[in-house]
Amino acid sequence: MASLSHTRQRADLTFKHNMSEARHGWLRLTPAYSVKLVKEILAAREGKLRVLDPFSGTATTTLSAASHGHSACSCDINPFLVWLGNTKLASYAEEVLRKTAQLAESIEYGKEGVLPVTPPPISFIERWWDPDSLKYLCRIKAGIDNIDHIHGQSRDLLLIAFCRTLIELSNASFGHQSVSFHKKTKTTQRLFWNTTGIEGAFLENTRQVLSSAADNPAGMGQVMECDARHLSNLPDESFDLLITSPPYPNRMSYIRELRPYMFWLGYLKEAREAGEMDWQAIGGTWGIATSRLSDWIPLESSFFSPTLGESLTAIANTNAKSGPLLSNYVAKYFDDMWQHFRVVSRVMKPRSELHYVIGNSKFYQCMVHAEIIFAEMLRQTGFEDVEIKQLRKRNSKKELYEFDVIAHRQ
Repeated sequence: MASLSHTRQRADLTFKHNMSEARHGWLRLTPAYSVKLVKEILAAREGKLRVLDPFSGTATTTLSAASHGHSACSCDINPFLVWLGNTKLASYAEEVLRKTAQLAESIEYGKEGVLPVTPPPISFIERWWDPDSLKYLCRIKAGIDNIDHIHGQSRDLLLIAFCRTLIELSNASFGHQSVSFHKKTKTTQRLFWNTTGIEGAFLENTRQVLSSAADNPAGMGQVMECDARHLSNLPDESFDLLITSPPYPNRMSYIRELRPYMFWLGYLKEAREAGEMDWQAIGGTWGIATSRLSDWIPLESSFFSPTLGESLTAIANTNAKSGPLLSNYVAKYFDDMWQHFRVVSRVMKPRSELHYVIGNSKFYQCMVHAEIIFAEMLRQTGFEDVEIKQLRKRNSKKELYEFDVIAHRQ
């Protein structure tokens, strides 16, 4: 689902940079480092560019490129991320922003006349929200659902504010690969809230979203629902520059953090759908995706190299119980990425440049050098001047780094 995520054309550069950073943070899913890296890559190129990100995620690349006056397109297999990215990329007239603010106040304070929605079917929902928070969220969501269809842009902005609010009020922590929960109900202190720490949260988040939405990108951006392994909806030789950060081979579910948003907004109806979507995504391991890995068999056309083969063998032999499963996970990940590399040349212009930001991974004590394998794949699919630049340490764990794998089309 993944997921997921560098000219300067205007005198108001700093202003536009600030706008871009603000819009990236609408759902607080985009690291500041990612935005900075995209800016640096964009700044090294001359003229207006047509930019592609085949792994859109939260639309980091697309929004940064559009903010700098370029034309950009990104793809994602997750319909929620397609909606989120296009909402962030849209231009909003002052009249729309004023109407959105009026609607937010009406929803926040209009407690009568609209029946609350039924909570979404999230397993053990009481772990996510205490009864007062859940009641508040159901009332706010009902107010948004009641908005007339002619105010579509306002509704989108209010849903962004709602998504921010539901995470603020939750007991969830996203500091690890598996969601954890606070032992006690989390209470966020704000001066304008009442003693329950709930009322007013949606209105404040709407104000922050509208502040970000007030400054429109100088260029054009679009997110398409499209599988990066096929890129079937993209025209031939149409992009000058590719900047992307595909899922890393680290067995992290890229739908994990998105589940609460997707349930509340109706993109998921039951837990099994999350597993099905993760199975369709590159690197997905959520729910049923894990069990299907046991039966997965690579195609005859799958990529293979000594570097990859050594990693797969080492992982499989490290742990008798889960080693073979994890080895299959890594093999499928690179098989999926191989399918992407085999088609991406078609949509890139001659002499175009590609940047793949990827991290290496470690399973037990076995290193998976994704950056080296990516470089091998690019060379074997006909790209030239392939190089690997080390960017930074990923975290405190030894030997884990992020890299920029750079290549050029002939």
